[in-house]
Amino acid sequence: MKNTTWIPLLAAAMIMACFGENAQAGYLGAGSYNCCPTEACASCGDYSAAKQCSNTCYKTVIDTVWEKQNYTCQKTVYDTICEKVPVQYTKNVYKTCYRDECYTVCKPVYKTCYRDVCYKVCRPVYKTCYRTVTCKRRRPVYNTCYRDVCYSVCKPVYNTCYRDVCYTVRRPICETHYRDVCCTIYKTKYKTCYRDVCRTVCKPVHTWHNVEVCCGEWKTTTEHCPGPVVEKCICEPGTWEYDCSSCCPIYKPGCCKKVKVQCPGTTICRRIWCPKTVTRKVCCTTYQREVKHERVPYTVCERVPCTITKKVPYTCVRYECETRTKRVPYTTCKMVRECRTRKVPYTTCCWKEECVTKQVPYTTCTMVSECRTRKVPYTTCSYEQKTCTRKVPYTTCQQVCCTRYVTRTKCVPRTVCVTKTRCVPRQVCRKVPVCCPAPKTCTAPAPKTCVSN
Repeated sequence: MKNTTWIPLLAAAMIMACFGENAQAGYLGAGSYNCCPTEACASCGDYSAAKQCSNTCYKTVIDTVWEKQNYTCQKTVYDTICEKVPVQYTKNVYKTCYRDECYTVCKPVYKTCYRDVCYKVCRPVYKTCYRTVTCKRRRPVYNTCYRDVCYSVCKPVYNTCYRDVCYTVRRPICETHYRDVCCTIYKTKYKTCYRDVCRTVCKPVHTWHNVEVCCGEWKTTTEHCPGPVVEKCICEPGTWEYDCSSCCPIYKPGCCKKVKVQCPGTTICRRIWCPKTVTRKVCCTTYQREVKHERVPYTVCERVPCTITKKVPYTCVRYECETRTKRVPYTTCKMVRECRTRKVPYTTCCWKEECVTKQVPYTTCTMVSECRTRKVPYTTCSYEQKTCTRKVPYTTCQQVCCTRYVTRTKCVPRTVCVTKTRCVPRQVCRKVPVCCPAPKTCTAPAPKTCVSN
């Protein structure tokens, strides 16, 4: 507890060192005692003398009071702005190419040949011979006869009749009804919000300069050009005759002479460029970057559920019973007996003997030896060289210039007004009771007037 008493004193000393204007650095920001009057610092006597005094007087003491005062100052604040800067870099692009490469392979060629091989076989030769055999045999001889037989037959006679039958039919009747169905739909709700965006604006600054410009004007001048000199034939009067057939003058030879005559001239207008130098004021525009803060609106979209009621159609089917009549055919059958006659065959048999001669075949076998020739296959192998082409891959590297955008931060200073609080000292006078000696020997000090700051 004893060690913590100095903490408030140290804090007060630091506050007075930061904000006090009349503080002394030698006293850690606290006021010194040099400004106190001598009477206030003088000793009031010893304890025994003070004990004997009987009069009480008041002494004026000047105290320093610290008051809080608000003041405004400007502070530089740095805003961090992110901007995208294009950066050029080189990237290696690898590409796989193929080149043709020739190589030689030995390919085996198999060939099947045949050779003749003779061998002997015993071939059986079968021969069919016949011998004559005579024998007796009894052959049955069948004879077919007919007799008349009477029999009765029941013949059915069919007759189609009709009867009325009543039946009930259920006829469907469809009816459309509506019912209310509550369903939830989502409506899109848009809301406009604002965010602070810093952007750099190039502000034009106009400067006027005097520039000498070479210019001129076109002037129109008039010039007279003389006409060309032309030779003309001039005939004297009486030197031609008229042709009565053509009524045209015919000049006599040797009576005309050639004279050079100048044709009338022409006037030409020509434009001439007259240069001159003129001093003109030219506006030179430069751009200065300026950071502006503006509120940029952006739209926020949210889906809000909404309950609506809609009518949903449904179909009800009910059946109505209806009685109908239809004619149903039915067939009646009546058996009628009828007598018929038919011929019934019967067979009679009698045996007859006869001599039969027949050739009976028999087979004889004889083994015959014969030579045969067969083709026996065999395979021959030969190698032939063949040139083949294959694609061999190889990689090429090419440097390509690319651009990427890097986000860089930049600090932009701006001035902000900040309100701070400081402690200002003010002197306050107060009266303190003090023991004074007897009025015979002690004289009271003159009262002192205090001026508060």
